[in-house]
Amino acid sequence: MNIIGLGIDATDIPRIADTIKRYGERFTHRIFTEGEVAYCMRRREPAIHFAGRFAAKEATMKALGTGHSQGVLWRDVEVVRRGGPPQLRLHGGAARRFEAMGGRSSLLTITHSDALALAQVLILGA
Repeated sequence: MNIIGLGIDATDIPRIADTIKRYGERFTHRIFTEGEVAYCMRRREPAIHFAGRFAAKEATMKALGTGHSQGVLWRDVEVVRRGGPPQLRLHGGAARRFEAMGGRSSLLTITHSDALALAQVLILGA
């Protein structure tokens, strides 16, 4: 397997917390899938987990080489947990771009400090 896409992003947790406080569901439901919202809201400090997922979405868009354009929308990139490390589930334009670039699998890591959430994405091809 070869690395065909690489993306990294750092997101300010207080900025996400302020945005959630100001816009509430209007923001969360525009950016995050229902599953992501449910996951984050079950946590003691939801803003940390929203920021991590926001960073993962940004890192994925960078790895896809599109940014937030070319038909790749926020909710096209979903972070899921299945009892292990976080994984990506791509929909719509993100899935089409992944296939077009020859993506076979992806790796995602998310971490955070008190003020910063970081995510890195590798897209692997044949």
